[in-house]
Amino acid sequence: MSGAEIAVAAPCARWAESVPAVEDLCLRVVGAALAGSLDALPEGSLDRVEISLVLADDAMVRGLNRQYRGQDKPTNVLSFAAMDGEDDDPAADGPLLLGDVILAFETTAREALAEEKTLADHLSHLLVHGVLHLLGYDHLTDDEAEEMENRERDILAGLGIADPYAALPGPTVGEEQVERR
Repeated sequence: MSGAEIAVAAPCARWAESVPAVEDLCLRVVGAALAGSLDALPEGSLDRVEISLVLADDAMVRGLNRQYRGQDKPTNVLSFAAMDGEDDDPAADGPLLLGDVILAFETTAREALAEEKTLADHLSHLLVHGVLHLLGYDHLTDDEAEEMENRERDILAGLGIADPYAALPGPTVGEEQVERR
């Protein structure tokens, strides 16, 4: 994807040990999520998008979850949108800072194993989910969840990844979604 700046930090070495070419995978998946969600971006802004990804461990995510969400436990993915209000109006020629997506290795690996998915496929799903949150998607209501899940399915299908919700009794992405059901 041309122009978008996607920074990947991997303070947890287990990601690179467990997912071949994990940074390349992240860049490809986030690029697909952005390309599959152009309608959520200001027109002509794709080349100015900036996103930060952090491939962390449960301890880091637990600390962030406690500090920012008041929940003293790890979760698989956290998204911190830089622009989350209707009054946010990015400069027409400057960068479009979408925000940060942080993923917890142990929780993600445990979920992938329990759901009989590859770690790379589950990571891809969580990346798409996190990016959609940065773009304003949410799942607080059933209608919002349906819209977000359908967008996730479409983007993942374009990457050759099976429907992550097909065999599940209910969604498992993000603590908020589990609480919704």
